[in-house]
Amino acid sequence: MTNLESPPPRQVIQARPADLLVFLAVAFGGAWLAAIPLWTAAPNARGSALQMTLVGMQLSPTLAVLAVWLLRRNNAREWARDTGLTFGGRPGRALGVTALTWIAVPVVVAATIAISALVGAFPTDLAGLSGYRRLFPQSTHGFAATGLAISLVVYPVLYAFGAFGEEWGWRGWLLPRLMPLGQGKALLLSGVIWGVWHAPLTAGGLHYPGLGWSGVPLFTVSCVAIGSVLGWLRLRTASVWPAVIGHAAVNGTMPALYLVASDARHPADPVLGGVFGVVGWVVIGGIALLLTTRRWNR
Repeated sequence: MTNLESPPPRQVIQARPADLLVFLAVAFGGAWLAAIPLWTAAPNARGSALQMTLVGMQLSPTLAVLAVWLLRRNNAREWARDTGLTFGGRPGRALGVTALTWIAVPVVVAATIAISALVGAFPTDLAGLSGYRRLFPQSTHGFAATGLAISLVVYPVLYAFGAFGEEWGWRGWLLPRLMPLGQGKALLLSGVIWGVWHAPLTAGGLHYPGLGWSGVPLFTVSCVAIGSVLGWLRLRTASVWPAVIGHAAVNGTMPALYLVASDARHPADPVLGGVFGVVGWVVIGGIALLLTTRRWNR
């Protein structure tokens, strides 16, 4: 048995303060530049502006990694290894963890919906499919089940590009350079940074419609919980790819599961129910604590 509180040596990297400043300046600066369409859009165009902002923002952490690389001109092969682009020293394990993550994420999302429904924060209508039929009026249960199955398989692939744009920055580059603080503090700090970076989208109504800026601290809690799990995957495998697929699976499968389960007559409470609500904090935060505090076989 080995204590996995101590990650592989290559995953603890001493960063120059200047590198951290450049990385954060480009990541946050790029995010706010990408948000200009959102803040300037007419009310009837905010939906499309929100999607444009999301795509632009997801590229900024990757641009931040490239900015630091251009500043330092590190050896490309070492840079790829140190930022998690390889599958680490044990590729089989990294690939296996990636596949397991792909399967596990929809299960966790479904569990948060079920628990949210039990506490009254996520009204469901699986019998009538009223939420699903709002978009597909003539659909049957078979049609919905087929669409959901396809979504769970295909969407993580479709969303992987955007997820990589974030993960190569936050988990690939930043997290190992925060590890001299200790694993717990590094995961917490990286999650807070990730949550605050989302502020333009969150204030624009992406996660908590109608809350505006008051939704930013709420989503930051979600980012700490989710980011701790993604960070643990990155540190344990010395690869960013499990985190990429985990992130993509959350973004891709959550809307599909929400749509099938939802009740069109009674909207869910996003602050209490679902992945980004209190229930999600408890479920995903519990998984994060389990992963980061137990002893596991290497």
